[in-house]
Amino acid sequence: MTFSDLLPPFDQRGMDLCLDRMVRALKILNQPCGSIPAVQVIGTNGKGSIATFVHSGLVTAGIRTGLTTSPHLVDWTERIRVDHQQISHSRLREVLVALQPLAKAEALTPFELLITAALMHFAAEKVNWLVLEAGLGGRLDATTAHPHRPLLAVASIGLDHCEHLGGTLTAVAEEKAAAIQTGAIVISADQPPEVAAVLQQRCTQIGAELSWVAPLSSDWRLGLNGHVQRSNAAVAKAVLEQIQAMGWKLDHASIRRGFATAHWPGRLQAMTWRHHAVLIDGAHNPAAAEALSQERHHWPHAQEGIIWILAIQAHKQAPAMLKALLHSKDEAWILPVPGHRSWTRAMLIKAAPAWSGQLQELPEQPNNPDSTEAVVKVLERLDQKGWPKADPVIAGSLYLLGALMSEGRLAPGSTSIN
Repeated sequence: MTFSDLLPPFDQRGMDLCLDRMVRALKILNQPCGSIPAVQVIGTNGKGSIATFVHSGLVTAGIRTGLTTSPHLVDWTERIRVDHQQISHSRLREVLVALQPLAKAEALTPFELLITAALMHFAAEKVNWLVLEAGLGGRLDATTAHPHRPLLAVASIGLDHCEHLGGTLTAVAEEKAAAIQTGAIVISADQPPEVAAVLQQRCTQIGAELSWVAPLSSDWRLGLNGHVQRSNAAVAKAVLEQIQAMGWKLDHASIRRGFATAHWPGRLQAMTWRHHAVLIDGAHNPAAAEALSQERHHWPHAQEGIIWILAIQAHKQAPAMLKALLHSKDEAWILPVPGHRSWTRAMLIKAAPAWSGQLQELPEQPNNPDSTEAVVKVLERLDQKGWPKADPVIAGSLYLLGALMSEGRLAPGSTSIN
């Protein structure tokens, strides 16, 4: 079910960062969930993973929790959950219909409208805690309009959405760190020096407490694949320990069980195509590509070369992403992102001629923009040549992963690659 009649397309409105609209809207609605404490998760890469770990730990402990994440892969209802239950289509439509007059009066963006709908739903469901994943920013993010955010979890901060947040790590970090409230407890894993300096300065200026955590040890079983998840889970563990210190019934065993059963699709997820193993990952910026590249050191046969199947939006920093991903024995198939202007093989070779021998595209691709069909054709070619020893990796865009899942092109895999 679509909600196009109630949620205008994101690209139609464009990016319109402003906190005033949300503040007014929530005030008019008498602050839904205004007294409910929230963990706000800010950052660039890994926000959804941290939010998922925190949420899973709380729910496992029996604490009724509302979670909002973005973007979704297949269905809008993925963005709003109470415990492990996604909001139903009928309930989401009901809330969005009720909010239409306010949305029009305050000119709410689709993201602001969804966050408002989430808070309305959480209030009706009488949750005890909120886990709010910020969008692309912090200072002007819709989740920052929630007045009670005693805990902030900071995911890895890198360059992305530079056209809105600034072209340097310091500028991006300042925009995100501005979400930190006086008196908040802020928890982060290792960050680049420029980011660490910004976080420390912000916390010192406004009287917040900043805590750094090291990755979890290998004896922690995690439901999310990838070694980077040990850092994300460490942040989540420290957040949950703070909630426990606040007097909530939350023990070590619940945290461990919650982390082991956490599920966040599209992030270094093992899938199958015609019984062949493939990996999918939503990495869509240089920092995420670098993290994905680090993971390859733990993959069987990766030293013999990886075949990448990449779809990257035209406004993303694709050359920097390929620089991180592409090793000398690798090959990359460049495909379009469904419904978006995308990087092409020709554009990438113009940026870096040395890649001409490693970049591939389907000859019929310019006349057939069906991205998911293009993925299948690439996989068929690999199958005909003899399936590679290292699992092929589909990455570069969550839009592509969502389309593949919604069309049933891939099936869940069972292999853990931690």
